[in-house]
Amino acid sequence: MADTGIFCTTAQVEQKAGAGASATSKAEAYTNEYVAQAESTINVATRYNWSDVYTTLDADVKKILSQVASDLAAIYVVSYDMSGYTSRIEAEDIVNILRDSALRGISLLRDKKQQMFIREA
Repeated sequence: MADTGIFCTTAQVEQKAGAGASATSKAEAYTNEYVAQAESTINVATRYNWSDVYTTLDADVKKILSQVASDLAAIYVVSYDMSGYTSRIEAEDIVNILRDSALRGISLLRDKKQQMFIREA
Protein backbone atom coordinates (compact mmCIF):
# COMPACT_ATOMS: atom_id res chain seq x y z
CA MET A 1 0.00 0.00 0.00
CA ALA A 2 1.11 3.52 -0.70
CA ASP A 3 1.47 5.85 2.22
CA THR A 4 0.06 9.34 1.88
CA GLY A 5 0.02 10.32 5.53
CA ILE A 6 2.66 12.34 7.30
CA PHE A 7 2.28 10.96 10.83
CA CYS A 8 1.78 7.24 10.20
CA THR A 9 1.70 4.54 7.55
CA THR A 10 -1.25 2.58 6.29
CA ALA A 11 0.54 -0.58 7.49
CA GLN A 12 0.39 0.72 11.07
CA VAL A 13 -3.32 1.37 10.69
CA GLU A 14 -4.00 -2.11 9.33
CA GLN A 15 -2.01 -3.72 12.12
CA LYS A 16 -4.01 -1.88 14.78
CA ALA A 17 -7.34 -2.63 13.10
CA GLY A 18 -6.53 -6.32 13.46
CA ALA A 19 -7.04 -9.45 11.44
CA GLY A 20 -10.82 -9.08 11.50
CA ALA A 21 -10.82 -5.83 9.52
CA SER A 22 -12.51 -6.33 6.19
CA ALA A 23 -10.63 -5.97 2.92
CA THR A 24 -13.08 -3.25 1.92
CA SER A 25 -12.43 -1.11 4.98
CA LYS A 26 -8.65 -1.61 4.56
CA ALA A 27 -8.71 -0.57 0.90
CA GLU A 28 -5.88 1.82 0.13
CA ALA A 29 -8.13 4.71 -0.87
CA TYR A 30 -10.12 4.45 2.35
CA THR A 31 -7.10 3.99 4.61
CA ASN A 32 -5.26 6.93 3.07
CA GLU A 33 -8.32 9.12 3.60
CA TYR A 34 -8.67 7.89 7.20
CA VAL A 35 -5.04 8.83 7.89
CA ALA A 36 -5.55 12.30 6.39
CA GLN A 37 -8.68 12.79 8.51
CA ALA A 38 -6.87 11.62 11.64
CA GLU A 39 -4.00 14.03 11.05
CA SER A 40 -6.38 16.95 10.58
CA THR A 41 -8.25 15.93 13.73
CA ILE A 42 -5.01 15.91 15.73
CA ASN A 43 -4.04 19.36 14.45
CA VAL A 44 -7.41 20.86 15.35
CA ALA A 45 -7.85 19.02 18.66
CA THR A 46 -4.41 20.10 19.87
CA ARG A 47 -4.76 23.61 18.45
CA TYR A 48 -1.38 23.28 16.80
CA ASN A 49 -0.51 22.43 13.20
CA TRP A 50 1.95 19.59 13.67
CA SER A 51 1.83 18.84 9.94
CA ASP A 52 3.52 22.13 9.05
CA VAL A 53 6.45 21.57 11.42
CA TYR A 54 6.68 17.77 11.25
CA THR A 55 10.17 17.59 9.73
CA THR A 56 11.60 19.70 12.57
CA LEU A 57 10.06 17.67 15.39
CA ASP A 58 11.89 15.49 17.87
CA ALA A 59 11.69 11.71 17.28
CA ASP A 60 9.67 11.25 20.50
CA VAL A 61 7.00 13.68 19.33
CA LYS A 62 6.83 11.99 15.94
CA LYS A 63 6.18 8.67 17.69
CA ILE A 64 3.31 10.17 19.68
CA LEU A 65 1.83 11.66 16.50
CA SER A 66 2.21 8.31 14.76
CA GLN A 67 0.52 6.50 17.61
CA VAL A 68 -2.45 8.88 17.76
CA ALA A 69 -2.95 9.08 13.98
CA SER A 70 -2.78 5.30 13.52
CA ASP A 71 -5.15 4.79 16.49
CA LEU A 72 -7.74 7.17 15.03
CA ALA A 73 -7.43 5.82 11.50
CA ALA A 74 -7.74 2.23 12.77
CA ILE A 75 -10.93 3.21 14.59
CA TYR A 76 -12.33 4.39 11.24
CA VAL A 77 -11.32 1.08 9.61
CA VAL A 78 -12.99 -1.00 12.33
CA SER A 79 -16.11 1.16 12.42
CA TYR A 80 -16.56 1.09 8.65
CA ASP A 81 -17.25 -2.65 8.60
CA MET A 82 -17.35 -4.84 11.71
CA SER A 83 -18.48 -7.97 9.88
CA GLY A 84 -15.04 -9.63 9.87
CA TYR A 85 -14.65 -9.74 13.63
CA THR A 86 -15.80 -12.72 15.68
CA SER A 87 -18.41 -10.51 17.29
CA ARG A 88 -19.46 -6.90 17.47
CA ILE A 89 -18.15 -6.90 21.04
CA GLU A 90 -14.66 -7.80 19.78
CA ALA A 91 -14.76 -4.88 17.31
CA GLU A 92 -16.06 -2.51 19.97
CA ASP A 93 -13.29 -3.60 22.36
CA ILE A 94 -10.70 -2.77 19.72
CA VAL A 95 -12.31 0.63 19.16
CA ASN A 96 -12.39 1.33 22.91
CA ILE A 97 -8.71 0.44 23.37
CA LEU A 98 -7.68 2.56 20.39
CA ARG A 99 -9.87 5.46 21.53
CA ASP A 100 -8.34 5.49 25.00
CA SER A 101 -4.84 5.45 23.54
CA ALA A 102 -5.66 8.26 21.09
CA LEU A 103 -7.21 10.41 23.80
CA ARG A 104 -4.14 9.98 26.00
CA GLY A 105 -1.87 11.01 23.13
CA ILE A 106 -4.01 14.01 22.19
CA SER A 107 -3.99 15.10 25.81
CA LEU A 108 -0.18 15.03 25.85
CA LEU A 109 0.07 16.95 22.59
CA ARG A 110 -2.54 19.50 23.60
CA ASP A 111 -1.01 20.36 26.97
CA LYS A 112 0.76 23.70 26.54
CA LYS A 113 3.45 22.73 29.06
CA GLN A 114 4.18 19.63 27.01
CA GLN A 115 4.27 21.71 23.82
CA MET A 116 6.83 24.03 25.42
CA PHE A 117 8.89 21.00 26.44
CA ILE A 118 8.59 19.57 22.95
CA ARG A 119 9.68 22.78 21.23
CA GLU A 120 12.64 23.27 23.56
CA ALA A 121 13.84 19.67 23.41
